[in-house]
Amino acid sequence: MTATDHETAGALATAAGALLLAVRDRSFPDAAARKAAGDAEAQAFLAEQLAALRPDDAVLSEEAADDPIRLVSGRVWIVDPLDGTREFSEPGRADWAVHVALWQRGELTAGAVALPAEGVTLTTGQPPTVPTRPDGPLRLAVSRSRPPALVQDLAARLGAELVPMGSAGVKTMAVVRGTADAYVHGGGQYEWDSAAPVAVARAAGLHTSRLDGSPLRYNQPNPYLPDLLVCRPELADQLLAALS
Repeated sequence: MTATDHETAGALATAAGALLLAVRDRSFPDAAARKAAGDAEAQAFLAEQLAALRPDDAVLSEEAADDPIRLVSGRVWIVDPLDGTREFSEPGRADWAVHVALWQRGELTAGAVALPAEGVTLTTGQPPTVPTRPDGPLRLAVSRSRPPALVQDLAARLGAELVPMGSAGVKTMAVVRGTADAYVHGGGQYEWDSAAPVAVARAAGLHTSRLDGSPLRYNQPNPYLPDLLVCRPELADQLLAALS
């Protein structure tokens, strides 16, 4: 039986994550070499597997040249073979991810985010149940190394707490998993940074949009996507008003 797109996304993200764990365990002269090996080997694996499993589909990947054929394709896989290379290169860190998403005729229709160091893959095929929010101030997922002024100012206005962590996928999954209430990003990203996380977040019932409330659009001629809001649906109006 042919695997569904949900199953394919989950299986590929999980397998790429296992490969990355093996790469991470190898000896390298420095962090830069470990990053380069992780990016290259995960990209090669995903490209080979997608070509074999979905040969008629186009692919947009952070680690490959942009093929314009995707702009006239009805199905485009949007992948980030290694999201959070900095964290991947640091021994013991778990806050990095693998993203695999499928875009079809204007919409994200399947996606998976693997968190390999935790042995977890979250998929649109089995959408996670978002836990009940605990009492207390809002919790905003933020970059541990580059907390943007936008989010610091937002936290000050709302009396929110900043929860530092690594990759974009990990931040979005923190909202899905209930360890943060929102992920607000205004510093610029690309489609592969958020496609799979947004697909999973939407499947789980979360709000996803640009910071002005407009829709997130994927498979655009320019894959740059400047900003992003992922949050619990009951907080969307409050956050959008504070951001306006």
